[in-house]
This record gives sequence, C-alpha cells and structure tokens, in this order.
Amino acid sequence: MSIFTEQQAKAILDKVIALSKADECTATLEGSSNGNIRFALNNISTSGVVSDASLAVQVAFGKRVGTASINEFDDAALERVVRRAEDLARLAPENPEFIPAIGKQEYRASPTFSESTGAIDPAFRAKVAADSILPCREAGVIAAGFLEDGHGFSATANSNGNFAYQRTSSFDYTCTVRTEDGRGSGWVGRNLKDAADFKADQDVRIAMRKATESAEAKALEPGKYTVILEPAAAAGLISFMMRFFDARAADEGRSFLSRKGGGNKLGEQVFDPQVTLYADPWSADAPVLPWDNDGLPRERIALIENGRIANLDYSRFWAQKQGKTAKARPGNLLMSGGEKSTAELVRGTQKGILVTRTWYIRMVDPQTVLLTGLTRDGTFYIENGQIKHPVKNFRFNESPVIMLNNIDELGKPVRVAGDESSFLMMIPPMRLRDFTFTSLSDAV
Repeated sequence: MSIFTEQQAKAILDKVIALSKADECTATLEGSSNGNIRFALNNISTSGVVSDASLAVQVAFGKRVGTASINEFDDAALERVVRRAEDLARLAPENPEFIPAIGKQEYRASPTFSESTGAIDPAFRAKVAADSILPCREAGVIAAGFLEDGHGFSATANSNGNFAYQRTSSFDYTCTVRTEDGRGSGWVGRNLKDAADFKADQDVRIAMRKATESAEAKALEPGKYTVILEPAAAAGLISFMMRFFDARAADEGRSFLSRKGGGNKLGEQVFDPQVTLYADPWSADAPVLPWDNDGLPRERIALIENGRIANLDYSRFWAQKQGKTAKARPGNLLMSGGEKSTAELVRGTQKGILVTRTWYIRMVDPQTVLLTGLTRDGTFYIENGQIKHPVKNFRFNESPVIMLNNIDELGKPVRVAGDESSFLMMIPPMRLRDFTFTSLSDAV
C-alpha cells in the first residue's frame, strides 16, 4: 500500500512522534503511484506503474541532528527508524545553524489533486501512445516520447504539535518527432493539472510540423538576434536564475543580487518594468503544496514586481541572524504576460529567430548568471511576420538577467515544468532583443 488517507497517515506519524526520546522529532510521510508509457521508433517500448511510500524521521538532541528513513510501517519498523535517527543524532557534531522545529501551523488547502489525472489507467496511457504514434506513421515521420502520470499524498508532523496532509497528482508528456533521414526534428511538451484537457493526437502535430519544416536548415552567422523564446525555451533559463534569489548568498556577495559595498538589491530595479514574477500555492493553473520543506505555510508572494526585486528567500537561520521574518520557499513561479500566442508574436516580428527549446544549459558565471546552452527541435528564421526557413541550431551565451532587460513583448503564460530541482512554472512566450548566439551546432 502506497497511498494513505489522512487518518492513516496521521496515525503513523503520531506513533513516530510518541516513540521518540529526543528533544524534538519531525516526521514526513509520502506515497505515490506513478504510471508511465514510453515509445520510440513509432512503437511502444516500455510501460508500467511504480508505487512506493517512504517515511523520513529527523530528531535532535540539542543541536545534534540525525535523520533516517524507511518504507515499512509496522510498529517494529517504526521503532527501528526512530532509534536509528536518534543513534545518528548522538554521533553527529553540533550544527551551529540549527533552528528548532516550527510550532503548530494553519494551512489553507491548495487544489493539487485532479480527479481526471488521478484516474489515469493503462488504457489511457495506451491511447496517448497510439494517438502520438499513428499520425507519425501515416506521415512517414518517427515519434519518440514519454508520458508520466501520478497521484499521491504528502504528510508531515512534529513534536511541537504541527500536522499537515494533502493529496497530489501530476501529468507530464513529451514527444520528439524526427524525419526518417534524421535531418528534421520537432518537439512538443505538456505539463498539465487535468488529464482531461490533454489531446495527444492534436499536440503531436505541432512536433510533426516542426520536424518536417526543419529538415532543410540553413546556416546563419552567430551574433545578436531578436528571438522569440517559446515558454519551454525560456523556462530553463529563468528557473536557473531563480536559484540565486537566496538572501544569504546575496548578503555574502555571492549573487547577482549582491550590492557593491555589502547587502542585497532588495527593492532595486533589476529587470525591465514588464517583468513581474510571483509565487502562489493556490494558483488555479499551477497549484503546489501550501507548505515548504520546513513546514512553513506558503503564501502568495511577489518575487519581482514591475522589474524590482520584491522579496528574497530568507532561510529560518538567516532570517533570525538578519532580524528578518522567514517566509516559506516558493513551490511555483508564475510570470505575468499578455494575451498573444507564440504564433501571434511571430506575426508581429519583422526579423528574428524562433526557438522551440533550450537544453544542456550550464553555468558560465554565477555573478552575472551567464549561461550557455543549445537550441534544438525546431529553430526557425522569421521575416516579415512569417516563418521563412529553418536554421541550424546555435550555442548561446546569455544571462537571463540581461535577457529580461531586453523584452519587446510578452505573450500569454503557459504551464511548463522547470528543471529537475526546480519549480512548477507559468511562463509566457517572449520576444527579446539582442539575444547572443556564439556558434553553430551540427546537432539537429
């Protein structure tokens, strides 16, 4: 059994707290059932369901902390994991930055569970694969993709009386389509709240069209270009930048948000006034749990407001040290935009380059958030509001800080997943000036 009701989860967590002999104890119980189907070369290759549940126990004796985890939940197993955590705590050195567990909190539930997503079964996954493969077979192109869906729960409790429980679900689909000769590639991805909104047979045609239309790519000289970044292309760069919104790193001079002479740039104009980015656990389009890893209640909070730095991430330790109020770490990033689609932004562009995706993004300079990476799966030259021809992929060297100071226009935000360690995001397509391409790439 991997999915526990609130009553079942609380019973387990209450037992753990009661078993502990430490000064304090925090326990987190999570479970999920994740299904998947993978296809390649226009055939299904693997499918399955993985179900698991795990319990993590953290205890403290003074400032000595120990953590242990287990995926068994009988009384003997619970006793073992608590004692293991306590044994480790007694052996651990004191943590000079230790902060005691939070007290009892109040959480307002967020809509993180979708009935249609939670009800996905093997027949649904098979239909998604078929609806992706069959149009490609008929058109003489080759599809490879992956659907991963899941539903589960998250629960946490501590010896100071705090408790939280909430159900979750997830849905993530990607498909890459290649021409038979391998010269053209297109891609489509969908990260959705409700599986009922998904139509694979329609979405795959976006990737099919980009694949066939990108086969005769022409080389353009590297340089600075007006670009239109689709939401998936912009998301990787922006999520990378948001890792540097840590107040401590800024205060200690290790961030682009560090101010010369000390301190940080809170309240300062750092981006174009069109840039507003916030977090909201109750977002109808991209909801997340209403608490963070420390159990602090999340709230709607502005991070960038009209280009100004509105809030930084203060850990509980750093907030105490700096005399600030600690706030929960955001779980999503929601960027404001306009109402235009990517296609409408293209129609309003005299000359530029359309970028479907960015990938293999790596850090060059943390102080300026200068990143390097590659375009892929459909890069096109725009002239007089029309896609003129495909172009060879580029390597870029660009900072999202500079990028978000060169905005011409923002479109309508779309839900996308950030990188593996990052956030659920709502990001608009964006037309940007002077985006820096440094060299060509032979990769398709």
